[in-house]
Amino acid sequence: MKLLGKYVDKGMQGNVTLMPEESEDMWHAYNLIAEGDSVRSTTIRKVQNETATGSSTSSRVRTTLTIAVETIDFDTQACVLRLKGRNIEENPYVKMGAYHTLDLELNRKFELRKPEWDTIALERIEMACDPTQSADVAAVVMQEGLAHVCLITASMTLVRSKIEVSIPRKRKGSVQQHEKGLAKFYEQVMQSILRHVNFDVVKCVLIASPGFVRDQFHDYMFQQAVKMDNKLLLDNKSKFMLVHASSGFKHSLKEVLQDPAVVAKMSDTKAAGEVKALEQFYMMLQCEPAKAFYGKKHVLRAAESQAIEMLLISDNLFRCQDVNLRKEYVTLVESVRDAGGEVKIFSSMHISGEQLAQLTGVAALLRFPMPELEDSDDDDDEDGAAGGDDSDSD
Repeated sequence: MKLLGKYVDKGMQGNVTLMPEESEDMWHAYNLIAEGDSVRSTTIRKVQNETATGSSTSSRVRTTLTIAVETIDFDTQACVLRLKGRNIEENPYVKMGAYHTLDLELNRKFELRKPEWDTIALERIEMACDPTQSADVAAVVMQEGLAHVCLITASMTLVRSKIEVSIPRKRKGSVQQHEKGLAKFYEQVMQSILRHVNFDVVKCVLIASPGFVRDQFHDYMFQQAVKMDNKLLLDNKSKFMLVHASSGFKHSLKEVLQDPAVVAKMSDTKAAGEVKALEQFYMMLQCEPAKAFYGKKHVLRAAESQAIEMLLISDNLFRCQDVNLRKEYVTLVESVRDAGGEVKIFSSMHISGEQLAQLTGVAALLRFPMPELEDSDDDDDEDGAAGGDDSDSD
């Protein structure tokens, strides 16, 4: 994301002008824009023109519109952000108050104005405009005949390609058809890696599978690389890492990212930080339940006592339509930081973020035990707290 202009006054009012440059920037924009904000961008509008003879023609014109955002639709597959709202500035083609849809696209700038900017929104801009926050981990989870090629960025796990090939079973006396099917499958997976993995940015490519599929694929890929003299693969051989996964489905990534060897290799990525924090939380939940809590009520009470050492919170909670609720969560984050605690904002499009969402989206590791919070469980219906058996329900 490119920051083209920013003006926020002391009263936290103002606007920023941004240009999304890659698909992940759309995810950041989705997290930044809320209902009630106004967005100014160029759009195509169909205009009806009537001639003197009474016949009408329609033409498409490009115009700049400012709308007060009412609905936000994010297409994760196409990475398109669609905003719908009423026009709030004079325009020759669109009446004041008329509804219009703005499609935010790559390499098209937009100006965002908020009634009030908070620290979370300003942090999101900093993060989005930091070029080092790109996809630096790729993963291939596979089993015979099925593979998912994923990119793991600071904010989300993107499935770039799904490969399915039916492989004939091994038959007695003839394994030729089986071998042929496997070779076809491995070739497609290899081509997908070459197409979707940017080795200039990616620090680590995880190949995960049950059994020996990963080893066989790895051998096949580098035999082909030698045969074809594929410098790209040969030069980056050290970046490949083979790990165990229970299947070739996307959800197997969760266990892959928890593998200690993988965590060590990925130690400088945000994704690893989130996975590690969640692991710590689950461990504390089992060993010292009076120091690990989840659910808004318990976490807010722990924050009041300045007891939170690490706050785990989902970015989903900052997209809520209730302005007061959002403010409550922003205040929580600020109070934890002011008290010297660490805050980890999880992306709801990450495997770890999906897990946190099952724990109500907010959890905390405490500096000291607060058993009195456990005692308040009985009168709390909707929020969970420490000590439950559902801590690793996934």
